[in-house]
Amino acid sequence: MRHDNLHTVGLKLCLVIISIIFQNNNSNAQTICIQDYSDQITGEQDGFRYELWNQNSQGTACMTLGEGAKFSGEWSGIKNYLARRGLGYDQTKKHKEIGTFYTIYNCEYNPTSGLGGNSYLSVYGWTINPLVEYYIIEDWRNWIPSMASGAVSKGTINVNGSVYDIYENTRVNQPSIIGNTTFQQYFSIRRDQRNSGTINISDHFNKWESLDMFLGNLHEVSFVVEGYQSRGSFEFKELNVFVSNDTILNLSKMEALNQVRFTQIPIMAISCLDLITL
Repeated sequence: MRHDNLHTVGLKLCLVIISIIFQNNNSNAQTICIQDYSDQITGEQDGFRYELWNQNSQGTACMTLGEGAKFSGEWSGIKNYLARRGLGYDQTKKHKEIGTFYTIYNCEYNPTSGLGGNSYLSVYGWTINPLVEYYIIEDWRNWIPSMASGAVSKGTINVNGSVYDIYENTRVNQPSIIGNTTFQQYFSIRRDQRNSGTINISDHFNKWESLDMFLGNLHEVSFVVEGYQSRGSFEFKELNVFVSNDTILNLSKMEALNQVRFTQIPIMAISCLDLITL
């Protein structure tokens, strides 16, 4: 075979390989929307739990599942919208029995202001025994739980480059993972709002418990976008929620863990270059 023909074959094969890689990276993309007959959709994909909830099934509420933990979504005309993705548990272990929780994220977060509603970008989850709904709020619009009349200031925590204000609130006869009931809410609210970074989630768990804000057995540790009587959209360009059994997991280790799956594409690209230059 002539060298120029081999070069052409190599180039075509390279393009096919790259096409397959990108198709595989996006093959799991799936869009789900709440329909009139249901206000909740749950499931698991790529090892990460997901949930879409739209109170009273009103308006438009959708989310798209991407690679790994990544997801995107949009909402409008809703009462209360929550789209979340992360780690799910069977409610038999407390957080310290599982390990130390972290997340690295980068989200294009675009809630629309001026509608009188609000929105949060947060780490989110539930525990049982006691039943607790918790938030680590990174960014928000129009209103935060510290403004609620029943919110109780519990202190602060300085972590990941900012001070977070800690609040506790009681919800009476409101929707929860076990139906309408009364439960506690815990909040860490970041003073310097952001939409990307690293969060040492367990630092917040431990701080809350030092303030007698006790957590029960884990139901989930997720990233959530919530909208209340508002509209907007978002897309996680990067998201990893993970557990380490190391006592301390430094930033360089977390970044390395987060980048592992992307090393395959450059390696294949190098192989393609070698093939093209035959």
